[in-house]
Amino acid sequence: MEKTKKRKLNISFQSDIDLEDSPPETTDEDSKAKSKSTSGSKGQVWEFIALATIPIVLVFGNSMLVPGLPEMQRELGISKFQSSLIITIFSLAAGLFIPLIGYLSDRFGRKVIIIPALILYGGAGILAGFGAIWNSYAVIISARAIQGFAAAGTAPIAMALVGDLYDGGTESKALGLIEASNGSGKVLSPIIGSLLMLIVWYASFFAFPVFCALSLLAVIFLIKEPKRNQKQELKKYLGNIKEIFKEKGRWLITAFFAGSLGLFILFGVLFYLSNILEEKPYNIDGVMKGLILAIPLLGMVITSYTTGSLIKKKGLLMRWLMNIGLIAMTVSLAATLFFLKNIYVFIALLTVSSIGTGMLLPCLNTIITGAVEKSERGMITSLYNSLRFLGVAAGPPLFGWMMDKSDHVVFITVSSLSLVTLGLVFFLIRPPRKIA
Repeated sequence: MEKTKKRKLNISFQSDIDLEDSPPETTDEDSKAKSKSTSGSKGQVWEFIALATIPIVLVFGNSMLVPGLPEMQRELGISKFQSSLIITIFSLAAGLFIPLIGYLSDRFGRKVIIIPALILYGGAGILAGFGAIWNSYAVIISARAIQGFAAAGTAPIAMALVGDLYDGGTESKALGLIEASNGSGKVLSPIIGSLLMLIVWYASFFAFPVFCALSLLAVIFLIKEPKRNQKQELKKYLGNIKEIFKEKGRWLITAFFAGSLGLFILFGVLFYLSNILEEKPYNIDGVMKGLILAIPLLGMVITSYTTGSLIKKKGLLMRWLMNIGLIAMTVSLAATLFFLKNIYVFIALLTVSSIGTGMLLPCLNTIITGAVEKSERGMITSLYNSLRFLGVAAGPPLFGWMMDKSDHVVFITVSSLSLVTLGLVFFLIRPPRKIA
Protein backbone atom coordinates (compact mmCIF):
# COMPACT_ATOMS: atom_id res chain seq x y z
CA MET A 1 0.00 0.00 0.00
CA GLU A 2 1.16 3.41 -0.77
CA LYS A 3 1.74 5.64 2.15
CA THR A 4 -0.54 8.57 2.15
CA LYS A 5 0.75 11.92 3.15
CA LYS A 6 -1.14 13.83 5.74
CA ARG A 7 -2.00 17.31 4.67
CA LYS A 8 -2.89 20.18 6.94
CA LEU A 9 -5.95 22.16 5.99
CA ASN A 10 -5.41 25.89 6.25
CA ILE A 11 -8.76 27.35 7.19
CA SER A 12 -9.24 31.08 7.46
CA PHE A 13 -12.27 33.25 8.17
CA GLN A 14 -12.98 36.29 6.11
CA SER A 15 -14.85 39.39 7.16
CA ASP A 16 -15.99 42.68 5.75
CA ILE A 17 -14.44 44.41 8.76
CA ASP A 18 -10.73 45.01 8.36
CA LEU A 19 -9.31 45.27 11.86
CA GLU A 20 -5.61 46.03 12.16
CA ASP A 21 -4.09 42.93 10.59
CA SER A 22 -0.68 43.67 12.01
CA PRO A 23 0.02 45.44 15.26
CA PRO A 24 1.18 49.03 14.84
CA GLU A 25 4.56 50.16 16.03
CA THR A 26 4.48 51.12 19.66
CA THR A 27 6.64 53.21 21.90
CA ASP A 28 7.93 52.12 25.29
CA GLU A 29 5.09 54.09 26.86
CA ASP A 30 2.56 52.30 24.68
CA SER A 31 4.01 48.94 25.64
CA LYS A 32 3.81 49.78 29.30
CA ALA A 33 0.22 50.87 28.97
CA LYS A 34 -0.76 47.84 26.95
CA SER A 35 0.94 45.48 29.35
CA LYS A 36 -1.50 46.59 32.02
CA SER A 37 -4.26 44.91 30.06
CA THR A 38 -3.12 41.51 31.26
CA SER A 39 -1.82 42.43 34.67
CA GLY A 40 -5.10 42.64 36.57
CA SER A 41 -3.24 44.83 39.05
CA LYS A 42 -4.73 46.95 41.77
CA GLY A 43 -3.60 50.01 39.83
CA GLN A 44 -5.69 48.93 36.87
CA VAL A 45 -8.79 48.70 39.07
CA TRP A 46 -8.29 52.32 40.16
CA GLU A 47 -7.74 53.26 36.53
CA PHE A 48 -11.05 51.62 35.63
CA ILE A 49 -12.77 53.56 38.41
CA ALA A 50 -11.27 56.83 37.14
CA LEU A 51 -12.48 56.09 33.60
CA ALA A 52 -15.95 55.19 34.87
CA THR A 53 -16.38 58.58 36.57
CA ILE A 54 -16.21 60.42 33.24
CA PRO A 55 -19.43 59.10 31.62
CA ILE A 56 -21.26 59.32 34.96
CA VAL A 57 -20.49 63.04 35.18
CA LEU A 58 -21.67 63.46 31.59
CA VAL A 59 -25.01 61.72 32.22
CA PHE A 60 -25.64 63.73 35.38
CA GLY A 61 -25.51 66.83 33.19
CA ASN A 62 -28.97 66.12 31.76
CA SER A 63 -30.82 63.49 33.74
CA MET A 64 -30.27 65.07 37.16
CA LEU A 65 -32.12 68.22 36.07
CA VAL A 66 -35.25 66.51 34.74
CA PRO A 67 -37.10 66.26 38.11
CA GLY A 68 -36.62 70.00 38.68
CA LEU A 69 -37.95 71.24 35.34
CA PRO A 70 -41.59 71.77 36.47
CA GLU A 71 -40.38 73.79 39.47
CA MET A 72 -38.06 75.77 37.18
CA GLN A 73 -41.04 76.68 35.01
CA ARG A 74 -42.94 78.02 38.01
CA GLU A 75 -40.02 79.91 39.57
CA LEU A 76 -38.78 81.56 36.36
CA GLY A 77 -42.18 81.96 34.73
CA ILE A 78 -41.13 80.15 31.57
CA SER A 79 -43.02 77.81 29.23
CA LYS A 80 -42.70 74.03 29.04
CA PHE A 81 -40.89 74.43 25.72
CA GLN A 82 -38.36 76.84 27.27
CA SER A 83 -37.68 74.44 30.13
CA SER A 84 -37.18 71.56 27.65
CA LEU A 85 -34.45 73.64 25.96
CA ILE A 86 -32.43 73.30 29.19
CA ILE A 87 -31.99 69.64 28.19
CA THR A 88 -32.01 69.98 24.40
CA ILE A 89 -29.40 72.77 24.13
CA PHE A 90 -26.97 70.68 26.16
CA SER A 91 -27.29 67.62 23.89
CA LEU A 92 -27.22 69.65 20.66
CA ALA A 93 -24.10 71.59 21.67
CA ALA A 94 -22.37 68.35 22.62
CA GLY A 95 -23.41 66.59 19.41
CA LEU A 96 -22.21 69.45 17.20
CA PHE A 97 -18.81 69.92 18.85
CA ILE A 98 -17.86 66.27 19.46
CA PRO A 99 -16.23 65.76 16.00
CA LEU A 100 -14.01 68.86 16.45
CA ILE A 101 -13.05 67.82 19.97
CA GLY A 102 -12.30 64.33 18.67
CA TYR A 103 -9.81 65.73 16.16
CA LEU A 104 -8.13 67.83 18.85
CA SER A 105 -7.81 64.76 21.08
CA ASP A 106 -6.13 62.85 18.24
CA ARG A 107 -3.72 65.71 17.69
CA PHE A 108 -2.89 66.77 21.24
CA GLY A 109 -3.86 63.87 23.48
CA ARG A 110 -6.88 62.62 25.43
CA LYS A 111 -6.16 63.99 28.91
CA VAL A 112 -5.26 67.39 27.45
CA ILE A 113 -8.91 67.55 26.33
CA ILE A 114 -10.67 65.74 29.20
CA ILE A 115 -9.12 67.79 32.04
CA PRO A 116 -10.10 71.30 30.74
CA ALA A 117 -13.50 69.90 29.69
CA LEU A 118 -14.25 68.77 33.27
CA ILE A 119 -13.13 72.16 34.65
CA LEU A 120 -15.32 74.05 32.16
CA TYR A 121 -18.23 71.68 32.79
CA GLY A 122 -18.15 72.33 36.55
CA GLY A 123 -17.61 76.08 36.12
CA ALA A 124 -20.62 76.37 33.81
CA GLY A 125 -22.68 74.56 36.45
CA ILE A 126 -21.83 77.31 38.96
CA LEU A 127 -22.77 79.94 36.37
CA ALA A 128 -26.14 78.21 35.79
CA GLY A 129 -26.72 78.12 39.55
CA PHE A 130 -26.16 81.87 39.88
CA GLY A 131 -28.41 82.36 36.86
CA ALA A 132 -31.15 80.59 38.82
CA ILE A 133 -30.51 82.79 41.88
CA TRP A 134 -30.71 85.89 39.63
CA ASN A 135 -33.90 84.53 37.99
CA SER A 136 -32.16 84.84 34.62
CA TYR A 137 -33.26 82.27 32.08
CA ALA A 138 -30.77 83.73 29.56
CA VAL A 139 -27.82 83.05 31.88
CA ILE A 140 -29.01 79.51 32.58
CA ILE A 141 -29.49 78.61 28.91
CA SER A 142 -26.10 80.13 28.00
CA ALA A 143 -24.41 78.16 30.78
CA ARG A 144 -26.10 74.96 29.57
CA ALA A 145 -24.74 75.55 26.05
CA ILE A 146 -21.24 75.92 27.54
CA GLN A 147 -21.76 72.70 29.51
CA GLY A 148 -22.77 70.91 26.31
CA PHE A 149 -19.60 72.10 24.60
CA ALA A 150 -17.56 70.85 27.58
CA ALA A 151 -19.44 67.54 27.59
CA ALA A 152 -18.07 66.86 24.11
CA GLY A 153 -14.64 66.46 25.70
CA THR A 154 -15.65 63.94 28.36
CA ALA A 155 -17.17 60.48 27.73
CA PRO A 156 -16.59 60.38 23.93
CA ILE A 157 -12.87 61.02 24.45
CA ALA A 158 -12.79 58.52 27.34
CA MET A 159 -13.86 55.81 24.88
CA ALA A 160 -10.89 56.63 22.63
CA LEU A 161 -8.61 56.71 25.68
CA VAL A 162 -9.67 53.16 26.58
CA GLY A 163 -8.56 52.03 23.12
CA ASP A 164 -5.19 53.72 23.68
CA LEU A 165 -4.62 52.22 27.12
CA TYR A 166 -5.71 48.61 26.67
CA ASP A 167 -5.91 45.78 24.19
CA GLY A 168 -7.41 42.30 24.07
CA GLY A 169 -10.13 41.35 26.53
CA THR A 170 -9.22 44.19 28.89
CA GLU A 171 -10.23 46.75 26.27
CA SER A 172 -13.64 45.11 25.80
CA LYS A 173 -14.11 44.92 29.57
CA ALA A 174 -13.20 48.60 29.98
CA LEU A 175 -15.58 49.62 27.18
CA GLY A 176 -18.32 47.55 28.80
CA LEU A 177 -17.60 49.38 32.06
CA ILE A 178 -17.86 52.74 30.25
CA GLU A 179 -21.29 51.73 28.91
CA ALA A 180 -22.36 50.34 32.31
CA SER A 181 -21.26 53.50 34.15
CA ASN A 182 -23.15 55.54 31.56
CA GLY A 183 -26.26 53.52 32.38
CA SER A 184 -25.58 53.72 36.13
CA GLY A 185 -25.54 57.50 35.85
CA LYS A 186 -28.93 57.34 34.13
CA VAL A 187 -30.27 55.16 36.96
CA LEU A 188 -28.94 57.36 39.79
CA SER A 189 -29.33 60.85 38.37
CA PRO A 190 -33.16 61.22 38.56
CA ILE A 191 -33.09 59.94 42.15
CA ILE A 192 -30.21 62.26 43.14
CA GLY A 193 -31.90 65.16 41.34
CA SER A 194 -35.15 64.53 43.26
CA LEU A 195 -33.28 64.44 46.56
CA LEU A 196 -31.37 67.67 45.78
CA MET A 197 -34.70 69.37 45.04
CA LEU A 198 -35.57 68.93 48.72
CA ILE A 199 -32.89 71.59 49.39
CA VAL A 200 -33.76 74.01 46.58
CA TRP A 201 -34.83 73.48 42.95
CA TYR A 202 -31.52 74.70 41.50
CA ALA A 203 -29.28 72.68 43.86
CA SER A 204 -28.37 70.32 40.99
CA PHE A 205 -26.51 73.13 39.21
CA PHE A 206 -24.21 73.59 42.19
CA ALA A 207 -23.76 69.81 42.53
CA PHE A 208 -22.08 69.58 39.10
CA PRO A 209 -18.75 71.10 40.25
CA VAL A 210 -18.52 68.56 43.08
CA PHE A 211 -18.90 65.58 40.75
CA CYS A 212 -16.58 67.17 38.19
CA ALA A 213 -13.90 67.80 40.83
CA LEU A 214 -13.95 64.15 41.94
CA SER A 215 -13.66 62.94 38.34
CA LEU A 216 -10.94 65.53 37.61
CA LEU A 217 -8.76 64.33 40.50
CA ALA A 218 -9.24 60.72 39.45
CA VAL A 219 -8.23 61.43 35.83
CA ILE A 220 -5.17 63.50 36.82
CA PHE A 221 -3.74 61.11 39.37
CA LEU A 222 -4.97 57.64 38.37
CA ILE A 223 -4.68 57.59 34.57
CA LYS A 224 -1.35 57.65 32.75
CA GLU A 225 -1.83 58.25 29.05
CA PRO A 226 0.60 56.80 26.48
CA LYS A 227 2.75 59.44 24.78
CA ARG A 228 1.97 60.44 21.22
CA ASN A 229 4.92 60.33 18.83
CA GLN A 230 3.75 62.52 16.02
CA LYS A 231 1.07 65.05 15.15
CA GLN A 232 -0.58 64.65 11.78
CA GLU A 233 -1.22 67.59 9.53
CA LEU A 234 -4.92 68.38 9.13
CA LYS A 235 -4.94 67.58 5.40
CA LYS A 236 -3.34 64.17 5.94
CA TYR A 237 -5.58 63.50 8.93
CA LEU A 238 -8.77 64.24 6.97
CA GLY A 239 -7.44 62.13 4.12
CA ASN A 240 -6.99 59.20 6.49
CA ILE A 241 -10.53 59.64 7.83
CA LYS A 242 -11.82 59.68 4.25
CA GLU A 243 -9.91 56.46 3.52
CA ILE A 244 -11.38 54.80 6.59
CA PHE A 245 -14.91 55.52 5.43
CA LYS A 246 -14.06 54.51 1.88
CA GLU A 247 -12.80 51.11 3.03
CA LYS A 248 -15.08 50.46 6.02
CA GLY A 249 -17.94 52.90 5.58
CA ARG A 250 -20.58 50.27 4.79
CA TRP A 251 -20.38 48.56 8.19
CA LEU A 252 -19.09 51.61 10.11
CA ILE A 253 -22.11 53.77 9.21
CA THR A 254 -24.39 50.83 10.08
CA ALA A 255 -22.70 50.59 13.49
CA PHE A 256 -23.15 54.34 14.03
CA PHE A 257 -26.84 54.08 13.15
CA ALA A 258 -27.40 51.05 15.38
CA GLY A 259 -25.79 52.76 18.39
CA SER A 260 -27.78 55.95 17.86
CA LEU A 261 -31.03 54.02 17.43
CA GLY A 262 -30.39 51.99 20.60
CA LEU A 263 -30.20 55.15 22.71
CA PHE A 264 -33.03 56.85 20.80
CA ILE A 265 -35.33 53.97 21.72
CA LEU A 266 -34.02 53.69 25.28
CA PHE A 267 -34.61 57.36 26.13
CA GLY A 268 -37.82 57.48 24.14
CA VAL A 269 -39.49 54.59 25.97
CA LEU A 270 -38.31 56.00 29.32
CA PHE A 271 -39.91 59.32 28.39
CA TYR A 272 -43.11 57.43 27.51
CA LEU A 273 -43.03 55.48 30.79
CA SER A 274 -42.33 58.65 32.78
CA ASN A 275 -45.41 60.30 31.32
CA ILE A 276 -47.87 57.44 31.81
CA LEU A 277 -46.75 56.91 35.42
CA GLU A 278 -47.86 60.47 36.26
CA GLU A 279 -51.30 59.91 34.74
CA LYS A 280 -54.30 58.09 36.13
CA PRO A 281 -54.65 55.44 37.47
CA TYR A 282 -50.99 55.44 38.63
CA ASN A 283 -50.33 59.05 39.73
CA ILE A 284 -46.70 58.22 40.57
CA ASP A 285 -44.17 61.06 40.74
CA GLY A 286 -40.95 62.13 42.45
CA VAL A 287 -38.45 59.65 43.86
CA MET A 288 -40.83 56.70 43.46
CA LYS A 289 -41.11 57.37 39.74
CA GLY A 290 -37.32 57.61 39.53
CA LEU A 291 -37.02 54.18 41.16
CA ILE A 292 -39.46 52.62 38.67
CA LEU A 293 -37.62 54.21 35.73
CA ALA A 294 -34.43 52.71 37.14
CA ILE A 295 -35.70 49.14 36.59
CA PRO A 296 -35.15 48.93 32.80
CA LEU A 297 -31.98 51.02 33.11
CA LEU A 298 -30.60 48.64 35.71
CA GLY A 299 -31.19 45.77 33.28
CA MET A 300 -29.11 47.62 30.69
CA VAL A 301 -26.33 48.43 33.18
CA ILE A 302 -25.87 44.85 34.36
CA THR A 303 -26.03 43.49 30.82
CA SER A 304 -23.57 46.08 29.48
CA TYR A 305 -20.92 45.26 32.06
CA THR A 306 -21.45 41.50 31.70
CA THR A 307 -21.28 41.72 27.92
CA GLY A 308 -18.08 43.79 28.04
CA SER A 309 -16.50 41.23 30.37
CA LEU A 310 -17.45 38.24 28.21
CA ILE A 311 -16.81 39.34 24.64
CA LYS A 312 -13.10 40.13 25.01
CA LYS A 313 -12.03 40.06 21.33
CA LYS A 314 -14.36 37.24 20.25
CA GLY A 315 -15.79 38.54 17.00
CA LEU A 316 -18.20 35.66 16.49
CA LEU A 317 -19.63 36.09 20.00
CA MET A 318 -20.05 39.81 19.36
CA ARG A 319 -22.03 39.10 16.22
CA TRP A 320 -24.30 36.67 18.08
CA LEU A 321 -24.88 39.11 20.94
CA MET A 322 -25.59 42.08 18.66
CA ASN A 323 -28.20 40.13 16.74
CA ILE A 324 -29.73 38.54 19.86
CA GLY A 325 -29.90 41.99 21.46
CA LEU A 326 -31.72 43.45 18.45
CA ILE A 327 -34.08 40.46 18.32
CA ALA A 328 -34.88 41.03 22.02
CA MET A 329 -35.56 44.70 21.32
CA THR A 330 -37.77 43.98 18.30
CA VAL A 331 -39.85 41.23 19.94
CA SER A 332 -40.30 42.96 23.31
CA LEU A 333 -41.22 46.33 21.80
CA ALA A 334 -43.73 44.65 19.45
CA ALA A 335 -45.21 42.66 22.37
CA THR A 336 -45.91 45.87 24.31
CA LEU A 337 -48.74 46.53 21.85
CA PHE A 338 -50.72 43.79 23.61
CA PHE A 339 -49.88 44.82 27.19
CA LEU A 340 -50.18 48.62 27.23
CA LYS A 341 -52.72 48.44 30.06
CA ASN A 342 -50.83 45.89 32.16
CA ILE A 343 -48.15 48.03 33.79
CA TYR A 344 -46.23 45.11 35.30
CA VAL A 345 -45.84 43.19 32.05
CA PHE A 346 -45.23 46.46 30.21
CA ILE A 347 -42.29 47.39 32.46
CA ALA A 348 -40.94 43.84 32.18
CA LEU A 349 -40.99 44.08 28.37
CA LEU A 350 -39.25 47.46 28.43
CA THR A 351 -36.61 45.90 30.67
CA VAL A 352 -36.09 43.10 28.13
CA SER A 353 -35.63 45.76 25.44
CA SER A 354 -33.07 47.55 27.64
CA ILE A 355 -31.23 44.26 28.18
CA GLY A 356 -31.06 43.92 24.38
CA THR A 357 -29.56 47.42 24.22
CA GLY A 358 -27.03 46.33 26.85
CA MET A 359 -25.96 43.46 24.59
CA LEU A 360 -25.69 45.66 21.51
CA LEU A 361 -23.77 48.76 22.65
CA PRO A 362 -20.59 47.23 24.20
CA CYS A 363 -20.10 45.10 21.07
CA LEU A 364 -20.43 48.15 18.82
CA ASN A 365 -18.03 50.11 21.03
CA THR A 366 -15.39 47.37 20.84
CA ILE A 367 -15.69 46.85 17.10
CA ILE A 368 -15.52 50.58 16.31
CA THR A 369 -12.53 51.36 18.53
CA GLY A 370 -10.69 48.21 17.42
CA ALA A 371 -11.10 48.88 13.72
CA VAL A 372 -9.26 52.19 13.68
CA GLU A 373 -5.63 53.16 14.25
CA LYS A 374 -4.94 55.17 17.41
CA SER A 375 -4.10 58.30 15.41
CA GLU A 376 -7.65 58.52 14.01
CA ARG A 377 -9.53 56.82 16.85
CA GLY A 378 -10.62 60.06 18.52
CA MET A 379 -12.40 61.33 15.42
CA ILE A 380 -14.16 58.03 14.65
CA THR A 381 -15.35 57.45 18.21
CA SER A 382 -16.39 61.10 18.40
CA LEU A 383 -18.51 60.84 15.25
CA TYR A 384 -20.09 57.73 16.75
CA ASN A 385 -20.78 59.48 20.06
CA SER A 386 -22.08 62.55 18.26
CA LEU A 387 -24.80 60.44 16.64
CA ARG A 388 -25.50 58.80 19.99
CA PHE A 389 -26.04 62.25 21.53
CA LEU A 390 -28.38 63.23 18.71
CA GLY A 391 -30.28 59.97 19.24
CA VAL A 392 -30.71 60.83 22.92
CA ALA A 393 -31.79 64.40 22.06
CA ALA A 394 -34.31 63.21 19.45
CA GLY A 395 -35.92 60.48 21.59
CA PRO A 396 -38.22 62.46 23.95
CA PRO A 397 -39.58 65.03 21.43
CA LEU A 398 -40.24 62.44 18.71
CA PHE A 399 -41.84 60.06 21.19
CA GLY A 400 -43.95 62.94 22.49
CA TRP A 401 -45.10 63.68 18.93
CA MET A 402 -45.96 60.02 18.32
CA MET A 403 -47.78 59.79 21.67
CA ASP A 404 -50.09 62.56 20.48
CA LYS A 405 -51.02 60.28 17.56
CA SER A 406 -51.51 57.07 19.56
CA ASP A 407 -49.69 54.61 21.79
CA HIS A 408 -49.81 52.02 19.02
CA VAL A 409 -48.00 54.35 16.62
CA VAL A 410 -45.15 54.63 19.16
CA PHE A 411 -44.47 50.93 19.49
CA ILE A 412 -45.20 49.94 15.90
CA THR A 413 -42.61 52.55 14.85
CA VAL A 414 -39.85 51.57 17.29
CA SER A 415 -40.30 47.81 16.81
CA SER A 416 -40.15 48.33 13.04
CA LEU A 417 -36.98 50.42 13.35
CA SER A 418 -35.44 47.69 15.52
CA LEU A 419 -36.32 45.08 12.89
CA VAL A 420 -34.75 47.15 10.09
CA THR A 421 -31.61 47.66 12.19
CA LEU A 422 -31.45 43.93 12.88
CA GLY A 423 -31.40 43.27 9.13
CA LEU A 424 -28.68 45.87 8.53
CA VAL A 425 -26.48 44.60 11.38
CA PHE A 426 -26.97 40.95 10.39
CA PHE A 427 -25.90 41.50 6.79
CA LEU A 428 -23.39 44.36 7.05
CA ILE A 429 -21.55 43.98 10.38
CA ARG A 430 -19.56 40.75 10.23
CA PRO A 431 -16.51 40.88 12.46
CA PRO A 432 -13.86 38.17 12.09
CA ARG A 433 -13.99 35.17 14.42
CA LYS A 434 -11.12 36.65 16.41
CA ILE A 435 -10.49 40.40 16.49
CA ALA A 436 -6.78 41.25 16.60
